[in-house]
Amino acid sequence: MSEQESQHAVSASNWNVPNALTLMRIVLAALLFALLECRCYTAGLALFLVAAGTDWIDGWWARRFNQCTVFGRIMDPFADKLIVCGTLVYLASIPAVTEVPWGLAVWMVVVIIARELLITTIRAFLEQQGRDFSATMAGKLKMGLQCVAIPACLLWVILSQRPEPLQPDWLKLVMIVSVWGTLLTTIHSGLLYVATAFHQSRL
Repeated sequence: MSEQESQHAVSASNWNVPNALTLMRIVLAALLFALLECRCYTAGLALFLVAAGTDWIDGWWARRFNQCTVFGRIMDPFADKLIVCGTLVYLASIPAVTEVPWGLAVWMVVVIIARELLITTIRAFLEQQGRDFSATMAGKLKMGLQCVAIPACLLWVILSQRPEPLQPDWLKLVMIVSVWGTLLTTIHSGLLYVATAFHQSRL
């Protein structure tokens, strides 16, 4: 196979269902941010859940049908971080969320974004060296908690805007626990990634 044919084969292998879903998730992120900017929180919540669902589907599909690609390993985490970090930034600007005692705070969002930037930089460096830096179980747990915390915060905002605000205690508890769970697993998984990167860089 010639070099040109080899490049074409690699390019063609990137056009699969998981990568298509990843690209669709990036488009959904832009739509989600537009909805949040317009304060359409109910539609935003629905769109976030759809995007989170596509994240699970593309991961399952890639493993089930052996369609994992370098493109997917790079773009899938990017799409996840774009949606999560972008949505958290919007939530951090909504008083209904930030004024809840022990709820989401701006400094938490800063810590989460800083962790994601650090891990993205490390992943890019190791991938460039041909090393695998796929998500660990701790990272997946972090993502799972984020997919609980963000919908809980959005639902809290939606209920707080009703003519007669309804803010049930169970939702407040879910929101607080998932937000702090997200923060702690973000820090923990970040430290694990750094330790792994340090070990691999010495090999």
